[in-house]
Order: sequence, then structure tokens, then C-alpha cells
Amino acid sequence: MNDGTRPPGTLLGHPHGLFVLFFTELWERFSFYGMRGILTLYMTCVVLAAWEQDAAGGQADAIYGAYLGFVYATTFIGGMLADRLLGQRRAIFIGGTLMTLGQFTLAAHALLIQSGVPVAALHWLFFTGLGLLSAGNGFFKPNISTIVGTLYRQGDARRDAAFTIFYMGINLGALAASFSAGFAQQYGWHLGFLLAGCGMICGQLVFFFGRGTIEGKGLPPAGASLRSVGPLGLPHGVLLVVGLGIFIPLIAFLISRPEWVQSLALVIAGPIVLYLLWEATRVSREEGGRMLVILVLCGFSMMFWGFFELAGSTITRFTEVVVDRHVFGRELQAAFLANFLNPLLIVALSIPTAALWVWLDRRRWEPSSPFKFVWGLGFLSLGFVMLLLGAQEAHGSETGRCSMIWLVLAFFFHTTGELCLSPVGLSTITKLAPARLVGMFMGVWFLSSALGNVLAPWVAGSAEGRGFEDVFARVAVITAAGAGLLLLLVPALKRMMHGVK
Repeated sequence: MNDGTRPPGTLLGHPHGLFVLFFTELWERFSFYGMRGILTLYMTCVVLAAWEQDAAGGQADAIYGAYLGFVYATTFIGGMLADRLLGQRRAIFIGGTLMTLGQFTLAAHALLIQSGVPVAALHWLFFTGLGLLSAGNGFFKPNISTIVGTLYRQGDARRDAAFTIFYMGINLGALAASFSAGFAQQYGWHLGFLLAGCGMICGQLVFFFGRGTIEGKGLPPAGASLRSVGPLGLPHGVLLVVGLGIFIPLIAFLISRPEWVQSLALVIAGPIVLYLLWEATRVSREEGGRMLVILVLCGFSMMFWGFFELAGSTITRFTEVVVDRHVFGRELQAAFLANFLNPLLIVALSIPTAALWVWLDRRRWEPSSPFKFVWGLGFLSLGFVMLLLGAQEAHGSETGRCSMIWLVLAFFFHTTGELCLSPVGLSTITKLAPARLVGMFMGVWFLSSALGNVLAPWVAGSAEGRGFEDVFARVAVITAAGAGLLLLLVPALKRMMHGVK
């Protein structure tokens, strides 16, 4: 019986659909981070094993960056197709199916190599798996978050709490995935990909059987149909299949040539920035100023996420090669340790951080969004200083290993930086962008992350012949300089925001 404290049909005061989406996203993140946790190590140990260690590590980092670049960039296309043709529900099913196929393709790659098939003969299969995962994420990632927002009316005070709950599901999935990654490194790479594929299936089943709880949200727009005739006189459904048949192999090929992706990213970035600057001249002075602030913050966001995501490449390899991972006489797997600390700290620190912002706001001390970005970059730089100190300790030790405390401190500062910047970013976009351009600027936000992930390995210098000390020193200096530059820009950016906090 409803006691009047909660709306009918809710759980903990929220629609049941939120928890269906929570567990769908949890399993998808388990799948994504389980695979991410072993990807660079798998490339170094198996896919690129014929190369020298330094060369293999640098190439693995570059391929990883190119893969993540497409993971973020395809969200722009997936969101657009959902808005105009598919609806969010159908896009989620398509994305989940592609990602499941991608994980099982990588599992097949590992099993075939284990059975004795030459590595070089199967490169196409490995990169096809990455192409499937990139395309699938583009359909899945933006649309499940969109449905969370549609469960609440404008002005509903529960919306922010709902996204906090949803964000917790992401990190619980990532936390569980660290155990999957460690298990795979110890007992067989194919097991990690198989577990990731099974996790994706679990998420799809949760969404399928729970779809009735999302109250008719995420359906295709009125009049949209896969059977309706599109360009060239072909049904939209046929065009979608043909498009995927061309797009996925193209992505796979480009990921196998990460240096091409780096050049392509620079070529594409210029016209996009020029177009957005032109858009800023076509609106009022107030709106134009806010749009410029978004572009500036996207630039610094690109820096943050590009280097932050080295956790899955350079930092994972550092954990494997340099960190002393013995705890109580047992050696932890690098794939587990490098992917366990961040989600654990997110779960532990999210509520205290949110409470801190509320406490500061009540006293009118809460920093502006640009200043929170400064904190984020500053903490990221401190994290790389910790890694640099660890690398220096290992360089001077007889064992060539460093204490695990440096890795723990690095992830503590990186996570603190994430909590300063990540929750602020998307909220800032929605507050600053003109209503007619919110969707486009949201796409720009994700594209900036894509660009950062593609360029970070190149900027960091994690190429053959460079040691961890050099890489971590470079990144620490670059991010510290970024924080300092943004700090100088904060007063001007606050004026250009015209009262938006």
C-alpha cells in the first residue's frame, strides 16, 4: 500500500525502469572494462609478440588509443540514427548485438592462436572484433543515458539522483570487470573475451525483459520506419545493414593503422572548430560567449580524458612490468590491479565529493565549472607525478620494481580529478549551449574525448625506445601546464558564461 511518501510504481522513490537501465548498463560496463583490462596486454603478449618489447608496447598503446577514439566518435552517429530513425530502444539492441559479436570474435581470435594458427594470418579477425565493438558502442552508449533522462519530467528533483545511481552502476560493472580481467590474464585470454561477451548478453536480457518498465520511452520518432523507402530507393533497414557492412571493416582497417587515425583526427578537428566558431558569430553576444566557453572546456576535456585513459594502456603495462604486485605473499595480476583501483575509489569517493560540493554551495564557496576543470587537470598531473616517482624508484632498485603505493596514489589523484571534472562536463554543456544546438554540442563533447584518446599516446611519446619515466614526466608537465593555462583563463570564461555557474 502506498504510504504517500513515494509515487506509485516506484522503487526507492524512482521509476522501476531506472533499475532496469542500471543493470543493463552495469553488465555492458562489465563487458567493456573486462575487455579493456586485457586488451593492451593481449596485444603486447600475443598480437604483436613478434615485435621487440618497446616497439610492441608503443604500437599497442597507439592501437588502443585509435580504438577508444572510434568508441567515442561513433556515439555521434549512433545518437543521430536513434533520434531520426531507430529510437533509443532499437539502437540499444543493435549496439548490444554488435558488441556481443565483437567480444566473441576476439575470443575466437585467441582460441585460434592458441590452437596453433599463425598470428599474422588472423590480424584481420582481431581488428574486425575491435570494429564491431566500436560500432556497437556508438549505438549503445549515448542512447541508454538518454532514456534515463526521459524517465523524469523537466524540473524533477530526482533526475540528478537518478544519474548518480546510474553512474554507480557503471562503476560497479567496472569493479566486477577487474576480477574478470585478472582471471583472464592468469588462466587464458580467451576467457576474458568470453566472459565479456556473456556479460553483454546478460545486459541485453535484462533490457529485453524489463523494457515494459521504461513507460514507452525510447521508441522510434513518429513516422520513422526501417521499411520506409530512403535514398537510392532502398528501405532504411537495408541501407542500415549495408552501411554497417561498409563501416565496420573500414573502422577495423583504420584501427590497424593508428598513425592514419591520428592524422585523420587532426584533419577533421580543424573544420569542426571553424564551423562552431562560425555558429558562435550567428547568435547573440551572450549565446556566442557561452558557446566559446564550451569549445575551450572541450579542449581541456580532450587533454584530460586522453591522458586519463592511458590507464588501459601505458599504466597497465607499467603495472605489469614495473610495479611490485605482491600482497600477503601473493602476486596480483596486472590486468586486475590496474582496473580495480579507479572504480573502487569512485564508489568510495562519489558521495563524499557530492556532499563537499553541497557544503561549499551553501556557503557560496563552490567553485565555477571552469575552476573545477582546473582541479581535475591538476589532480591528473599529480597522479602522473606519483607514477614518475614509482618509475624512478624502480630504475634505482636492484629488482627493477617499485612499491605499489605509487600506483595507489596515482589512481587516488586520477579518480579525484575525474570526480571534479566528469560530473561537471555534461551538465555544463546542457547549461551553456543554445537549446537548438544542445545535441550538436553534446556530440562535440564526445568527439573531443575521441580526439584526446587518439592523440594522447602520440603526445605522451609512448613510442618505441621511450621509457616510462619519460612518458610520465611528459604527461605530468603537459597536464600541469594545461591546468595553469586554464586557471589564467577562468576569470574571462566566467564573464563569458553570463551568470551561468
